[in-house]
Amino acid sequence: MNRMIINTMLILLSMSVSMLAWATGTHYEIRVDGLACPYCAYGIEKKLTAIDGVKNLKVDLENGLVSVDVSDGVVLTEADMKQLFEDAGFTYRSMTTSHPDRDQDKTQ
Repeated sequence: MNRMIINTMLILLSMSVSMLAWATGTHYEIRVDGLACPYCAYGIEKKLTAIDGVKNLKVDLENGLVSVDVSDGVVLTEADMKQLFEDAGFTYRSMTTSHPDRDQDKTQ
């Protein structure tokens, strides 16, 4: 009986670890010109959150920086982001990507 409980716990633990690894995603930092007010930020937030897989979003008006976290498997391309920001009336400048969970694993 104890062995069955231990095996069940091990299976559940391994599933949890697998789900955690699967849940990793990508972090994007997008530089944009023309973000001047909270209304600008709201417009960008609305467009980006309409994309499936966008988890976290932060708009830094002062620095013209949009930070976006997406689920694993979701890719924001430069061409798509350039079009999205230009359609919204802003000037897309650049985008960098990182994989925080994977990068953290490499440093440990």
